Amino acid sequence: MNVFCALPERPAEEPPSERRKRTPTVIVAVLLSFLLVFALIFVFPFLTSSPGQRLISFDWSGYTVASDLSSPRPEVTSVNASWTVPTIRVSVGDSFCAAWVGIGGQFNDETLIQAGTEQDSISGRGAYYAWYELLSSGSVTIDSLRVSSGDRMTVSIWLSDPATNTWLINIRDLTEGQTFQKSFAYASSRLSAEWIVELPTVNNHLSTLADFGQLMFAGCAATVSGKVGNISSFSHIQVTMDNRQYREIASTSSLTSNGSSFTVSYLD
Repeated sequence: MNVFCALPERPAEEPPSERRKRTPTVIVAVLLSFLLVFALIFVFPFLTSSPGQRLISFDWSGYTVASDLSSPRPEVTSVNASWTVPTIRVSVGDSFCAAWVGIGGQFNDETLIQAGTEQDSISGRGAYYAWYELLSSGSVTIDSLRVSSGDRMTVSIWLSDPATNTWLINIRDLTEGQTFQKSFAYASSRLSAEWIVELPTVNNHLSTLADFGQLMFAGCAATVSGKVGNISSFSHIQVTMDNRQYREIASTSSLTSNGSSFTVSYLD
């Protein structure tokens, strides 16, 4: 935008006595200007570059981390967490809820490798299963795992061979003593890691969120820039789910004191 500014008329010359009276004011103004510039250059960035931010989403609730939120680098190589599969409150119409960990999917990223559990209300009954997905392909149900509500799950994804972009997905049902592991060649952006409760898209439409009560992610960890740490170890974003009317439908708690656990709660 161009702004036209008229130059002010040059004031009449002041007597020397008047100029001397204004000198201290000028010095103070110069000093204040210098301090302001110093603050903007050296202090202000530290005040504004907070390691955590908040975001509203129509389909995600949870946390995501990156090497840097303003300019993320492709340096995420693992993510993992544990949770207990919640018991879904059966609804009249079908409703859906997915819990997962993943790498990619943020910062206008079209790649996402993810794995987790699904807990839905289908035809008046609860439906539970484990799955994985590598965008842009669809999700794959893991039939070898028999998942039930109340099962304790651990899910890990890590880059096993950077030279060939080979990733390993490991899902363990600790309650049933079952394990699924599979390797994939996948070109991930490696820009972010996520721990998410999601309102899935079903038949190309955003579905209805199932009443999952509460779901707690524990032992959340990632490897970013070669460093293994919890969520609070890295620049992170707290994501809360709203509906299309901007009413909160799934809240995300603050991190626990150890920085590796949080709870997502369904809001009626």
